[in-house]
Amino acid sequence: MLGTGWYAADAARVEPGATVAVVGDGAVGLMGVLAAKQMGAARIIAMSRHKTRQDLALEFGATDIVTERGDEGMARVKALTEGVGADSVLECVGTMESMTQAIQCARAGAMIGYVGVPHGVQLDGAKLFFSQTGMLGGPAPVRRFLPHLIDLVLARKIEPGKVLDLKLPLADVAEGYRAMDERRAIKTLLRV
Repeated sequence: MLGTGWYAADAARVEPGATVAVVGDGAVGLMGVLAAKQMGAARIIAMSRHKTRQDLALEFGATDIVTERGDEGMARVKALTEGVGADSVLECVGTMESMTQAIQCARAGAMIGYVGVPHGVQLDGAKLFFSQTGMLGGPAPVRRFLPHLIDLVLARKIEPGKVLDLKLPLADVAEGYRAMDERRAIKTLLRV
């Protein structure tokens, strides 16, 4: 989760002082918020509809929460950025709606780092071309980041384990998946 969220921020070319929008408030999106903060983003807009995830996003470094989606979500991000849009966008879901949201929230010249596994995503080439955004993503090369991420965790500069908000015995694995699916948990830790 941490390495994948970190890759989304890296692929989106998050830089110090940047404005970043994060589409997706699951474990990977929350790790994207944490990564953007560590990379020096000045403003981090987390798109989230869930109070517990919003609270954790704020703890990890989000400066703004946007609960709206679609045109309303894009309008809210544009309003927060004085009509410009985000410098970097992290797409951490993988649906057509989330990818469209990411493109709409990006300023011209922005980079979108996507790590959500695409489910039925078909982009209009002309719309993407005229959006003047770049995209980079796919399977996260987590090993590339591991030495740095391990150092951050061991130095207690980050606490990515906070996304593991439900702990269950291994025998309750089905309940763990149900809780995540129903948004009662961000991520389940199964104990042997």
